[in-house]
Amino acid sequence: MKVLVVGSGGREHALCWAIQNSPLCDTLYCAPGNAGIADVAECVAIGAEDVDALVRFAQDKAIDFVVVGPEGPLVLGLVDKLTAIGIKAFGPSAAAAELEGSKGFMKDILAKYGVPTAAYGRFKDVEAAKDFVRKNGAPIVVKADGLAAGKGVTVARTQEEAFAAIDEALVEGRFGAAGAEVVVEEFLDGEEVSFFALCDGESALPLASAQDHKAVGDGDTGPNTGGMGAYSPAPALTPDLQARVMREIVEPTVKGMAAEGRPFKGVLFAGLMIGKDADGNPVPKTLEFNVRFGDPECQTLMMRLKSDALAALIAAADGQLKNIDLRWHDETALCVVMAANGYPGDYVKNTEIKGFDAANAVEGVTVFHAGTKLADGGRVLSTGGRVLGVTAKAPTVAEAQKRAYQGVDALDWPDGFCRRDIGWRALGR
Repeated sequence: MKVLVVGSGGREHALCWAIQNSPLCDTLYCAPGNAGIADVAECVAIGAEDVDALVRFAQDKAIDFVVVGPEGPLVLGLVDKLTAIGIKAFGPSAAAAELEGSKGFMKDILAKYGVPTAAYGRFKDVEAAKDFVRKNGAPIVVKADGLAAGKGVTVARTQEEAFAAIDEALVEGRFGAAGAEVVVEEFLDGEEVSFFALCDGESALPLASAQDHKAVGDGDTGPNTGGMGAYSPAPALTPDLQARVMREIVEPTVKGMAAEGRPFKGVLFAGLMIGKDADGNPVPKTLEFNVRFGDPECQTLMMRLKSDALAALIAAADGQLKNIDLRWHDETALCVVMAANGYPGDYVKNTEIKGFDAANAVEGVTVFHAGTKLADGGRVLSTGGRVLGVTAKAPTVAEAQKRAYQGVDALDWPDGFCRRDIGWRALGR
């Protein structure tokens, strides 16, 4: 098969790395790709959200299967346009991608189909939103309704913080159209876990759990980021809890979306909060849904997946998940994100990174690229905030962590930094 992966991040590098190992894959393209992806796929200079150019390229090259990595092109309808010309694609339609494209829509679906989540309200009116805050008190969470590149969520510790977040979105227009409406919701306390399931419009197949580290600094300090590291599996999500998540959260959502005439195909990424009931028993609730693999969680999932990744993605697109079974390595996979100095604020760009051979030579380690480009002489330069995902697989969390940091230390990049405690929650158990 000729396969095209859309995107340029660490998630897409991990997907390309897994897909190129499939006996089904003859030719692999990635648009636009990055310096690391260029080692496993032919990179094509088309932006991930340039939907019409991507469709033309798929047509011209007679692509058999397209795997869409980021949420942007999904919300813009790339899968719909490919389907219309007879090209098979992995990912939801624009109508189904609204689960991530609109937080208000997502919350309404959860409420309608009885999926456990935080109490909430949807508001376009500033005073109505503030009244909801006054009535419910703080801490409370304010979210821009649309896609805001991970920057539209405020966990407000005081009413004043919540009011400022509401003003920022609805009055100051900081998030543009994405913030024309806000969702204000109850604050949930507990341990946050990511869970992934492949969906084919009718059924869902569990993948695996992972735990992301959002805060920029050790000990979960500092501002939130797109993710500074992850590991899989997440011990907080026991087999019993995973079965409950499938039964109470994933399956009702898939059935509900089908009932709405928006069948969901692709990967459903459930951001969960594992809280406690009155008796101290764990209770999973849905914080959010994303309609694509997480980054950096995808890197850990692809490292642990024994089965043919491409065959699984095709089964989801074809409505055939009931006919496949996935096998996983028992080991832990742990990913440490290296970011450019200054991230998540203004960060340095176009700095050279060396030492990839030494890092990849560490036992069990693969360095996935997220924000890189190739320059003259084969030099690798940083282009983004989150730049590399140094990922290790090992029998235990402690060993995976040790290997990943050996990989980090083998790299030569004075302009980058990372957290030094990825995996701390699992190690503390």
